[in-house]
Amino acid sequence: MTLFEHDFVAAGSAEQPVGDTGRMLQMMTGYWVTQVVRTAAELRIADYLFGDGATSAEVAEAESSDPDSTFRFLRACASLGLATSTDGKRFTSTPLLDTLRSDAPDSLRDLALWGGAESHWLPWGRLANAIRTGTPQAEAALGAPIFDWLAAAPGEAEVFTNAMTAMTRGLAHTLADVIDLEDARVAVDVGGAGGNLVQTLMQRHPGLTGVVLDLPHVGAEADASAASLGVTDRFTFVGGDFFDEVPSADVHLLKFVLHDWDDDACVRILRNCREALKPGGRVLVMELLVDKVGTPGLEPLMDLNMMALSTGRERDLDEFRNLFERAGLTLATTTPSGSRVSVLTLLPV
Repeated sequence: MTLFEHDFVAAGSAEQPVGDTGRMLQMMTGYWVTQVVRTAAELRIADYLFGDGATSAEVAEAESSDPDSTFRFLRACASLGLATSTDGKRFTSTPLLDTLRSDAPDSLRDLALWGGAESHWLPWGRLANAIRTGTPQAEAALGAPIFDWLAAAPGEAEVFTNAMTAMTRGLAHTLADVIDLEDARVAVDVGGAGGNLVQTLMQRHPGLTGVVLDLPHVGAEADASAASLGVTDRFTFVGGDFFDEVPSADVHLLKFVLHDWDDDACVRILRNCREALKPGGRVLVMELLVDKVGTPGLEPLMDLNMMALSTGRERDLDEFRNLFERAGLTLATTTPSGSRVSVLTLLPV
């Protein structure tokens, strides 16, 4: 039975495919939907279709796109539940598409742009090679390791930074709910990009001074974020490399940092944090935790993402403990949050 002979339902449809053949066909063509979503984000379709909606001609004029191609694209969006049309001409957004609006609270637009960007997309196309060789595929697909490539591609680097900021924005309050910093005076967000996590913690703890350590090119965004959250007077951005040194603090925050790197690199980062801790200080690691084999969830797929893109990986609790011990740290507590991310509290040995 082929794609054209089966009663097929595309991935992303509100309907469900029938049987294993339908499910497999859905999996095989899932990347089509990824690129529809990315394109909808790039062309700001959610902005145009919100409220009274728009015709394909109006969208085409606004985006300087081909009218016929724009209509065909909006028709596909409607088939995926991203838009509706009563007359086949004017399209309006659905709540699903509204998540990509550029002005929506907790907008997913930046994440959609990153998920379908070539720096993410092309290495994934070489996943089989990653498995055969045990090496990431960014260099083979892009010509350089992922972070080196981003450093030389400002446009893609901006997409990446915006996506990480959007991810943190959605998580920051959930994590802040389970992080107690009442006894801390200085917190450093190590590799914190735009700084939304530490700045959210600063909002909740008026006596807390916050610092972001990251590469210099994200400093302007971090400062702008601090201004928007009203914590500029207590915030500092430090341009640097966490493999070299980390600013001194009562608390070092590592959110989605360790999963980017191999074990030796993680130990180096953690040792730098340990050495820079003030007396009585601690390190808070925020990561996904891989569960037992066969448990449904994001973690094993995110692990493949790291395999394709970088030398990193997702880890289970025992793997994290091994890293911590090598760095001279011990796991004191493991705290689940209202998301899939856990907060691991580390103390110096």
